[in-house]
Amino acid sequence: MTSQTTVDKADRAPEPGPAPAPAKGLRGHPWLTLFSVAIGVMMVALDGTIVAIANPAIQKDLGASFADVQWITNGYFLALAVALITAGKLGDRFGHRQTFLIGVVGFAAASGAIGLSDSITFVITFRVFQGLFGALLMPAALGLLRATFPAEKLNMAIGIWGMVIGASTAGGPILGGVLVEHISWQSVFFINVPVGVIALVFGLFILLDHRAEKAPRSFDILGIVLLSGAMFCLVWALIKAPAWGWGDGLTWAFIAASVLCFALFALWETRVAEPLIPLALFRSVPLSAGVVLMVLMAIAFMGGLFFVTFYLQNVHGMSPIDSGLHLLPLTGMMIVASPLAGAMITKVGPRIPLAGGMACTAIAMYGMSTLEAGTGSGIMSVWFALLGLGLAPVMVGATEVIVGNAPMELSGVAGGLQQAAMQIGGSLGTAVLGAVMASKVDNDLAGNWADAKLPPLTPGQMDQASEAVQVGVGPVPPGTPAGIAAKISDVAHDTFISGMSLACLVAAGVAVVAVFVAFLTKRGDNAEAAAGAAHI
Repeated sequence: MTSQTTVDKADRAPEPGPAPAPAKGLRGHPWLTLFSVAIGVMMVALDGTIVAIANPAIQKDLGASFADVQWITNGYFLALAVALITAGKLGDRFGHRQTFLIGVVGFAAASGAIGLSDSITFVITFRVFQGLFGALLMPAALGLLRATFPAEKLNMAIGIWGMVIGASTAGGPILGGVLVEHISWQSVFFINVPVGVIALVFGLFILLDHRAEKAPRSFDILGIVLLSGAMFCLVWALIKAPAWGWGDGLTWAFIAASVLCFALFALWETRVAEPLIPLALFRSVPLSAGVVLMVLMAIAFMGGLFFVTFYLQNVHGMSPIDSGLHLLPLTGMMIVASPLAGAMITKVGPRIPLAGGMACTAIAMYGMSTLEAGTGSGIMSVWFALLGLGLAPVMVGATEVIVGNAPMELSGVAGGLQQAAMQIGGSLGTAVLGAVMASKVDNDLAGNWADAKLPPLTPGQMDQASEAVQVGVGPVPPGTPAGIAAKISDVAHDTFISGMSLACLVAAGVAVVAVFVAFLTKRGDNAEAAAGAAHI
């Protein structure tokens, strides 16, 4: 039976919630709340990239296959993407403080268990648990910020929150390189234990539980199952497409299953009394635009940046630490620009900063498409810094648009939507731009190989060579004379760069589309009310 009441509530613009009561002492203090949740969020964001540096050491120490090592990353992101929206609903139901603290404890415990693991099976299993507990933690952090900060200061808080995520994500390879090189791969995971303890202590003493008056009192179990199935099939197809091939029946079978589950989910949500996601929520054009914008931003950013690490390490021959240091202009600009973007969005609204940010992102991705094997650090730094400048207002503004335009009782679901959009966008970017790269390499490698007058390869050897070139590695057989080895490396690097250039151009095109989507956004109604009151 359709619940018209639920639909009507979600269809109306979100009513400005009561202003947060002034904090008495430490508990519930807005800026201390931000500090507390930032520590927990830092763990999750850091683990998204820091582990990539440890993978070779894990593979060697545990005797893992290449597919096993891929699942160290894929298992984490799959669990995170599938569980985010449901985790946000749990926070709306039981309180974001409790959900956040459970996420912190579980994430730290899973991290310690990985460090103690002596088999690749246990590592992958506990990485999945990391993803599940991380999913509890991330939407709860946004829910706490939404409930704690006055509307006129929410953008600044989200700006700093986004700065922490950006800095942690980009700083992961640097910290991971230092820990693996000077201690062990286990230290990459053990470091989360003391960080988790600190986050727990601060959370217990500072975080104040906020529950909306209209918080849900029941669970949409079938909705959870259908949405989780849809997300799983979609992300699984994106993860496996590079191995199966985009034309393979299995790839399209999982995509079809995902579409079917999404359709059944949408149908069911119109009939249940307390839906997991009231679909009328998406009648808010700004909120829907914010979700789409987050997906497009993640496609351009994560998909494009995926190849840059291979470019730095395999084409320029940098160590993991050096390649991480070369990304400091990106990290530094995000750190500087995120709080400034929050202040600007508070003053002028999100449309102009978001459109400008995506325009900067498009220009940066176009600039990265011009990188060559001999490009110097100065030119690279310009494009990386411009990318950071473009991403900062989008990370802040799109988050505020999504969370701020949702009713207070759905702030956890909105936070889950924001993070799920970013995870899906990142998976799409890596898969689609990876397919663009693979196609370009396959088309160009044979001709470039012949033009260099290298010894001909059999079809099987050419396929193996193509796989190596897609990550910037020259397929040089052992014992190859130095002159021929140099030619092979040159061909591999030139072919890789042609593929990376095309992928970055596609990412730039995605960013251009996002510029137009940005003009459909507006700040949340609570922030509008606060801004209007400030001018009275």
